[in-house]
Amino acid sequence: MKTLKNITAVLIVLFITTVGFAQDKKANNIDDSKIGLQGYSPVSYLDLGLAQRGTKNFKSIHKEIAYYFTSKEQKKKFDKNPEKYMPEYGGYCAFGIYAGAKFRVDPNKFLVSDGKYYLFLNDVEVDAMQLWIGEKDESKLVSKADSNWKTLKTK
Repeated sequence: MKTLKNITAVLIVLFITTVGFAQDKKANNIDDSKIGLQGYSPVSYLDLGLAQRGTKNFKSIHKEIAYYFTSKEQKKKFDKNPEKYMPEYGGYCAFGIYAGAKFRVDPNKFLVSDGKYYLFLNDVEVDAMQLWIGEKDESKLVSKADSNWKTLKTK
């Protein structure tokens, strides 16, 4: 068990140092366009387990952020219960939040678990989703990330 903790600690340090920068000052992972999920449909992630780019023809605004959908039906589902379709940790990398920092994500790197979806960073140095999957106890990761998010979402 101690070895697993040591490996996890090394991976966290490696993750933070190889990525090089973290985003801050936002509770949602958006740029100046204020388009959530880089234009990918939150309904596709959760209901279909797919990363599908939406279109501005099917758009909803929730908490001043635009979300795009692939169809009128998806938009209706979202409009009925937008909170259900919000990504965990404001759309920031779940493993990054676990490690204590906010990182942009690759919208094609995600996991759906227990009615929630988690997005992950992926670059030539780090595949954060594989780090998450590599930890056998997902509940431990989620618990630590949830705890870190309480502070990070305001920074």
